[in-house]
Amino acid sequence: MVERNHPKINIKRQAVLLSVNRTSVYRPVSEKQPSEENVQLMHLIDEIYMKHPYFGYRRMTRTLKNQGYPVNRKRIRRLMQLMGLEAVYPKPNLSKRLHAKYCRPYLLRGLTIDRPNQVWGIDITYIRMGKGFMYLFNIIDWYSRKVIDYELSSTLEKGFVLTCLKRAFRRCKPEIMNSDQGSHFTNASYLELLEKENVKISMDGKGRATDNSRTERYFRSLKYECIFLNEFETPRDLRKGITDYVKFYNGERPHQSLNEVSPDSVYSQSFTRIAS
Repeated sequence: MVERNHPKINIKRQAVLLSVNRTSVYRPVSEKQPSEENVQLMHLIDEIYMKHPYFGYRRMTRTLKNQGYPVNRKRIRRLMQLMGLEAVYPKPNLSKRLHAKYCRPYLLRGLTIDRPNQVWGIDITYIRMGKGFMYLFNIIDWYSRKVIDYELSSTLEKGFVLTCLKRAFRRCKPEIMNSDQGSHFTNASYLELLEKENVKISMDGKGRATDNSRTERYFRSLKYECIFLNEFETPRDLRKGITDYVKFYNGERPHQSLNEVSPDSVYSQSFTRIAS
């Protein structure tokens, strides 16, 4: 996507034109990129994972083999790690938590969530494009299901997460931020930012995707209702598609859990009740 040695356009300008975070394109030149065949496999893994989020790399390998793909466990394990799925299904040698000093307890068990900005859920997911992929970081208000903000990146470097959070905090802040125990959230920079903003930190139990179920349901809706129905070829196209979907999701899409009204309505009406 970004040409490092372009004769006329520098990397900064290319990032602006492609609508991607500039920090995400400073990837070492020597870093090996997935082949076209592996990218297509990653697209298939993503579709299967959306239907069966409890599949680890062993079941994923068997499923792909049954569909006629000559794959092995080692390859699928590596691709799932590249997609960021190892946080939900950790590899056997990750049972020793190397970032234990940065982990925090799960604060939401038994908690009644009854107002906006009480709890925000955050997570990262793989997003397919026609001939490539990107990563989406997303912030959701758990009470109203409103998408507060999001950021796309071509890599899993931590900078795009902090960029999005800082932008969101300029508008409003949650009382509690909930995440999984992935490396983007078990590091000093993330914890220092939330502590500076006086936001309580909650983290899912290891391997417990259900602890962040609202965010996971949003990712499924986004992919089935937008990503899988379109072949976005460029980051610019993808960004526009997600922006349009977020506007629809927040402002028009009825939610059964919200008595068939939109997240924007619940979010704003709650503030009206509080004010009155």
